[in-house]
Amino acid sequence: MNRIEAMHIFVRVAELASFTKAADHLGLPKASASTAVQQLEAQLGTQLLHRTTRKVQMTQDGLRFYERCKDLLADMDELAGMFQQAPQSISGRLRVDMNGSIARRVIPRLPQFLREHPQLQVELSCTDRRVDVVGEGFDCVLRVGNLEDSSLVVRPLGQFPIINCASPAYLEEHGVPRELDDLVQHRLIHYVPTLGRRSPGFEYLEGTQCRYVPMQGVLTVNSIDAYQEGCLAGMGIIQAPRAGLVHLLEQGRLVEVLPQYRAEPMPVSLLYAQRRNLSARVHIFMEWLKDVMAPYLDPV
Repeated sequence: MNRIEAMHIFVRVAELASFTKAADHLGLPKASASTAVQQLEAQLGTQLLHRTTRKVQMTQDGLRFYERCKDLLADMDELAGMFQQAPQSISGRLRVDMNGSIARRVIPRLPQFLREHPQLQVELSCTDRRVDVVGEGFDCVLRVGNLEDSSLVVRPLGQFPIINCASPAYLEEHGVPRELDDLVQHRLIHYVPTLGRRSPGFEYLEGTQCRYVPMQGVLTVNSIDAYQEGCLAGMGIIQAPRAGLVHLLEQGRLVEVLPQYRAEPMPVSLLYAQRRNLSARVHIFMEWLKDVMAPYLDPV
């Protein structure tokens, strides 16, 4: 195994803190991953990883080598593709994450993208949880909502306008709210990232300030799909991006309520690991994804 291959293996082991996970990710036997790192340490004359039965952790030298490896490998990806101008010449695997609601908009456009880039393969993760971009080996992720501080590069794409919706059956039973005071007679489906927490209630903008009306509710969910299905089942009002509800509004399965009291728009961003140079395949995919999302977004 050459040194470049060994460096790739070392980076994955360091990021995943596990020889087993790194080997699975790379499609290698665990013994091959371990041997590659051992040979790399022997060539460098230093220990890169502390190994215990419970975890793998970088040494100080390992941390310094890891940072240089990331830059070097990114540069080599860029160098390898600098003369490959034709879309058909872009190759490799893309690992991407986005929530299921957005994926339903993206996937119908994906066949055309892959026809234009036939040597690319896409691994698409759809989950409501916040994935570990570096640790789980994602090239980029599409996130909706405010972002926590991190070392990731953030590329804002726009923002989703939020609307308030309920099903016709719910409105027939509870009436149509016309003003905020009417919400005392209504139910809100509560969405929380982690069950056990409670949402602050119905959100609306007063000028530039977010305000909340506490509301009762019989259903709390931590899944976007469940949030929407609960609304369709007549269990309460939801506040969600309009882009994911357009077809249901057009079909009459949901009805917008209180349009004068909308929540703050939700920012939509692409995130990727800090690199001096971005590989051509990731750059091309992110440009394509930006164009796919543009019709659904308002400018920031």
